[in-house]
Amino acid sequence: MIQEYLPVLLQLAIAAGFAGVTLLLSVALGKSARRNAVKDSPYECGMLPVGDSQPRFSVKFYLVAMLFVIFDIEVVFMYPWAVTFGDFLARGQGAMVFWSMSGFVGILLVAYLYALKKGALNWKS
Repeated sequence: MIQEYLPVLLQLAIAAGFAGVTLLLSVALGKSARRNAVKDSPYECGMLPVGDSQPRFSVKFYLVAMLFVIFDIEVVFMYPWAVTFGDFLARGQGAMVFWSMSGFVGILLVAYLYALKKGALNWKS
């Protein structure tokens, strides 16, 4: 049993050994630079960093992002329907499948109108 796993264990041992030796060599042979406040500051495209490194985002940003993800996933469900719609037409089930997707799109439209009414997509408020 162990003979079947021997090549895998040998590869893991070699990979771990290589990583360890590489790290030890970089510590032993690498240059140690002097630290100062200027060199330890974050690089911001040549500009001096001003303010916090992690700015606070508005809740509106997250709300719009979540709405985008939700509606994007719903659109993904429409692709398989569109691909197989021709097969349903050939079998005589086109009307039922069409009205089912129309109901789905109608629910999405109601959700979109609700988001508009609540001002979820209005950036100025």
